[in-house]
Amino acid sequence: MDHVSPRDRRLDRRIPLGCSARILPHSGDEIEAECIELSVSGMTLHAAYVPGEGEVIEVVIVSPDDKITRPPLVTRLRVTRCHALADGRYEIGGSIIRVVG
Repeated sequence: MDHVSPRDRRLDRRIPLGCSARILPHSGDEIEAECIELSVSGMTLHAAYVPGEGEVIEVVIVSPDDKITRPPLVTRLRVTRCHALADGRYEIGGSIIRVVG
């Protein structure tokens, strides 16, 4: 039997971004982040923040294109995974439960 990784089983196409983002947790602090990839249903972030499993955070993603001025994408993200990276940051993955703006 062929084993397929969870990443290969995603139903929605992921778009690599590598653009600036901010995490706005319930504590009111603003945490700088990088949006690594985005899809219709979820995203992956890198940040120096450890969310709780199932935590809902607000994420603001700045347009990666400096040539066109666009308002940021604001979403509510339910955290589904968090893994430590080698540089002291964490990879945070989650599903978008609402687009705020």
